[in-house]
Amino acid sequence: MGIPKKLYKYESFTTQSLSNLKSQILYFGSPLDFNDPYDCAITARIKEPTDSDVESFRGLYSKIPDFPEQTKQALAQASTDELRSWLHGVGNRSISDIVHKAIDGKGVSCFSEKHNDLLMWSHYGDKNKGFCLEFDTSFEPFNKAKKVKYTEEIPSISITDAIVKNNFEQLFDLYCTKSTSWEYEAEWRCIHHHVGTKWTYESEALTGVYFGSNVPDQVIDIVCLILQGQNTHVKYWKGKRSDTKFELEFEDFNYIPYIVAKDRGLVT
Repeated sequence: MGIPKKLYKYESFTTQSLSNLKSQILYFGSPLDFNDPYDCAITARIKEPTDSDVESFRGLYSKIPDFPEQTKQALAQASTDELRSWLHGVGNRSISDIVHKAIDGKGVSCFSEKHNDLLMWSHYGDKNKGFCLEFDTSFEPFNKAKKVKYTEEIPSISITDAIVKNNFEQLFDLYCTKSTSWEYEAEWRCIHHHVGTKWTYESEALTGVYFGSNVPDQVIDIVCLILQGQNTHVKYWKGKRSDTKFELEFEDFNYIPYIVAKDRGLVT
């Protein structure tokens, strides 16, 4: 599945969220601040190496010129089962260090495929008093977003892929693996090499703003006034509770500042 054309970021109405909006900034925070205690803190299990994995390891390390001759002989004489057991043991003993070195210090910025989820508005949109930003994923860093995988079990990794093939992508996948309890979030993530990074996105990347059903009028005024001076192409939607279903309905609107509306005789 490719990246959706749009990704959404729910925001509470805070000084920080307004500052980020004005500066067109995404913040790549630490997973230590996330709600899920397992989030990016998974100690992966080691897959049992197959016969092919074992022989690939044996073949690679037997050809290393500077490898001690005694070690090469030991590799050649060890049975497949003996070497498999040794590899599995090494993996189990060192997995925490391997994962730590691969993903330590990375920053994460989180998004959703959905702009109208009731739980998301409640948990991340300040109980429908906040707003939700819509981004065009053809722009950076959204075009590099990774889909979060939801699973019932702790993931496992291949120690031989890490040692023989230098495949560390499987370790980065740990940053995008969560329990099925969080599946309603339909989450995508952008990962940065340095935690605490503030990324300035292009003005055209922000294409819309959705306001919660309980958002005060002054919040709409402040957000729209900020964007009128820098993101004139942005579209606006106001949420309301459906009369027939447990869902939010959004209607688009054109924002007119109070002073302009007063001059036009639209308000008294």
